[in-house]
Amino acid sequence: MAGEQSKAAATVWRNARLATLAEAAPGLGVVEKGSIAARDGRIVFAGAEADMPQHFIEGAAIVDCEGRWITPGLIDCHTHLVHAGNRANEFEMRLAGATYEEVARAGGGIVSSVKALRSASEDELVAQSLPRLDALIAEGVTTVEVKSGYGLDLENETKSLRAARQLAEKRPVSIRTTFLGAHALPAEANGDKDAYIRLVAGPMLEAIAAEGLADAVDGFCEGIAFSPEQMARVFDAAKAKGLPVKLHADQLSNLGGAALAARYGALSADHLEYTDEAGAAAMAKAGTVAVILPGAYYFIRETQKPPVDLFRRAGVKMAVATDNNPGTSPLTSLLLTMNMAATLFAMTVEECIAGTTREAARALGLLAETGTLEAGKWADLAIWDVGSPAELVYRMGFNPLHARIWRGI
Repeated sequence: MAGEQSKAAATVWRNARLATLAEAAPGLGVVEKGSIAARDGRIVFAGAEADMPQHFIEGAAIVDCEGRWITPGLIDCHTHLVHAGNRANEFEMRLAGATYEEVARAGGGIVSSVKALRSASEDELVAQSLPRLDALIAEGVTTVEVKSGYGLDLENETKSLRAARQLAEKRPVSIRTTFLGAHALPAEANGDKDAYIRLVAGPMLEAIAAEGLADAVDGFCEGIAFSPEQMARVFDAAKAKGLPVKLHADQLSNLGGAALAARYGALSADHLEYTDEAGAAAMAKAGTVAVILPGAYYFIRETQKPPVDLFRRAGVKMAVATDNNPGTSPLTSLLLTMNMAATLFAMTVEECIAGTTREAARALGLLAETGTLEAGKWADLAIWDVGSPAELVYRMGFNPLHARIWRGI
């Protein structure tokens, strides 16, 4: 494929093997003896080197990839990257036999992270989050979604979102921010979930939308969090502001979260361990992406696996993400996440790589801009020292990244 241009490209990567992930191509969209040309941060050609127009090459900087593989830059489409401190003590509790629900009901869980975040300044949040972001960038990640959800009041939710936006100013990476005010009930709500949801869907969302701090709105639909009816109020408010929605759904039980997300045309529904056939069918019909989060499943030692086979049969697109957070998935390796998705959930190599590129972009509403190697999209590339794409999923604790390109640089 090629963009018909008259000017030379700024950079050409040649002598490469491409996994384009283009939807129209079979499998990973492999192109042997491929090349990519980029100008002004965008791809102008991606395909067989023999098919590249000569005028793209003349005057361009030429990079010989020496037969290496190029994939789209990786995308981590579900993180809680901006947080303060850690919850290693709760990890010890779970090792001693406490369940996720028991930890939460004992005053731990999300609420303990709220206390830590409220005590941190915006600059401190940025400083603590940068090493986590750097770990992702070092593995070829070029786009990261960052949720709020540990502030649980307007001042601290906006602080979190501003900190997330600061990350994009300090590193060459695309950051998408998600308002997750409906993550847990803060102590000052005195157990009144409805009153807190009115606050989230009203003044908090109003102010955050007015300041343009959120690219999407999320919530936690679960017995220890919020009901489908409560989440529907938040989604109604988000839709009124023109903000897309997504949902932590069916992680610990089946409250119909997947179907709720689909009813609102959500970009994604995430976790989904307890999703049933009706939920999967609704997601497929709505085009809602299933975001698979093996880090949380592994870390809290769950036994209920997400219904990957059901999603395949229903035609639900599947993304894979780290779910980086301090309590249930302190994971900053998307490569390891792919291996977990394969070994724990029997996802294929193709599903894992597509899940961290094309389908992750779809889950963020960014597929028109990134996630595949196609003319017109951002030149976000990962160049790998591997013999085959399967190595990206097969290895554990090994980083074969040769070079990471973000917007052509």
